[in-house]
Amino acid sequence: MTSRLRSVGVLLAGGVGQRFGRDTPKQLVEVAGRTIIEHSLEVFERAPEIDEIVVLMTPGHADRVREIVARGGYRKVSQVVDGGASRTESTWRALRALGTQECNVLLHDAVRPLVEPRIITDCVRALREHPAVNVAIPSSDTVLVAEPAPGGEVIGDVLDRSRLRRSQTPQCFRLSLIREAYERAMADPGFGERPATDDCGVVLRYLPGVPIHLVPGSEHNIKVTHPADLHIAERLFQLAAKVPAGAAEGLDGRSVVVIGSAEIAELAAARGARVHVFSEADGVRVDDAGAVAKALDGVGDVDHVVNAAVAGHAGGLAEATGEHVAESVGVNHLGALNVARAARPHLRGSLLLHAPPGSGALQAASRAAVAALTRALAREWATDGIRVNCLNIGTSPHLVAQTSLDILISDLSGQVIEMGVDGA
Repeated sequence: MTSRLRSVGVLLAGGVGQRFGRDTPKQLVEVAGRTIIEHSLEVFERAPEIDEIVVLMTPGHADRVREIVARGGYRKVSQVVDGGASRTESTWRALRALGTQECNVLLHDAVRPLVEPRIITDCVRALREHPAVNVAIPSSDTVLVAEPAPGGEVIGDVLDRSRLRRSQTPQCFRLSLIREAYERAMADPGFGERPATDDCGVVLRYLPGVPIHLVPGSEHNIKVTHPADLHIAERLFQLAAKVPAGAAEGLDGRSVVVIGSAEIAELAAARGARVHVFSEADGVRVDDAGAVAKALDGVGDVDHVVNAAVAGHAGGLAEATGEHVAESVGVNHLGALNVARAARPHLRGSLLLHAPPGSGALQAASRAAVAALTRALAREWATDGIRVNCLNIGTSPHLVAQTSLDILISDLSGQVIEMGVDGA
């Protein structure tokens, strides 16, 4: 029985993002509460098929990545190496950093933060039978071949769309094969004048007899290249934040503090949790920092805290009174801050913050504030193993309660879950 080859995920983050229009490398720009590279690291860190991770980073920014790795506890990361001036140069540096022992190499654009675990699984499985594997999806657009003409360009050909695929990453190889292809490329004086745009292109040119097997990719596995892609990725992360149905015994014996929802408290107790419930009727107003701190201090250590106290307003901003504005800011924003501050010394598991429903300006401002707080706290508290999430609640109290408890016992952190989007 042969032993399984180790599989190494290589995150190629060596680009400077000239098309992105920022001084900061785009892989260090935040989306959905984390830097882009953190999202990619998380997927490979959690993938059971991946044994090791190597990061190729833009020169001058490697220390920033090392800080991210240390803070996030990404134990599979073995090296952070300066990337090259091009994609192929970065790959060549990665191959040299990997040494000579045979392994599976999964070369992934770090700015594809929405790569699905299923894709990594399929790639490693395909490498058992094929020495070269690429991820691709069918082209939904008709692709034209343009030819120069007086005054511009004309259509020279319309390609058969049924055979066209859009390449994605990871691109995956046996180390010995991709190393040989690159050794031939680096020895070719013409390679610099006509470089390949990706690693499969190097294999096709210098090892043309090696077939490259295709595995299905995903429309969500986008490459963040332009500023507009940030907004697309942000929305895709919301769609991806599915809440798994929690096991009924997931809260059994756990200590749960619920502020502002008898429905959540009752359901948590029915699932075996030791529940401490507080509300305005008990004298615990979330906009009163002292009252919230006193309530949490009286409980002591707690596994989960849910702040379900929200203030709604049905009308637009023009119809809102000063009292409406003060209540919205006090309950929805200041309340979330007060609960988080009071819970932190006692919290062992997770914090869930509710944000109010509605489409008015006050509600939108409240949701944005709570979402930003959620993502910031998730980063700050990650090293202590504390998860923080936000639920933009719907209108069904029972569904809100059920979803809230499922979030508590999930692995999610830093997520803003839209009940109307994810079907929760």
